[in-house]
Amino acid sequence: MTLRHPFEDQQLRFDQHARPYRAVDVLRLEYLLRHLIDEGKPHLLGDPEWVGHAVAHLVGGKNRWITVRALRRTAAEAVTAAGPGSP
Repeated sequence: MTLRHPFEDQQLRFDQHARPYRAVDVLRLEYLLRHLIDEGKPHLLGDPEWVGHAVAHLVGGKNRWITVRALRRTAAEAVTAAGPGSP
């Protein structure tokens, strides 16, 4: 992952996790982030408990049909499952 700083690029490596993430899990997370931004709720990402519930809903499951529609539905379901979050 590359983060932009006003003066330099920084690369971050994600190599300390217990297991590698499947491509479908990464796509689901991307659509969750997109959904939160589109709905005007990016502040929910600042609530670790809420994020934990939402991400737990994203991982696992079947990955036979990875369509945009399925990804959007999964992201919306994750937001619903995680609840309203902290005000």
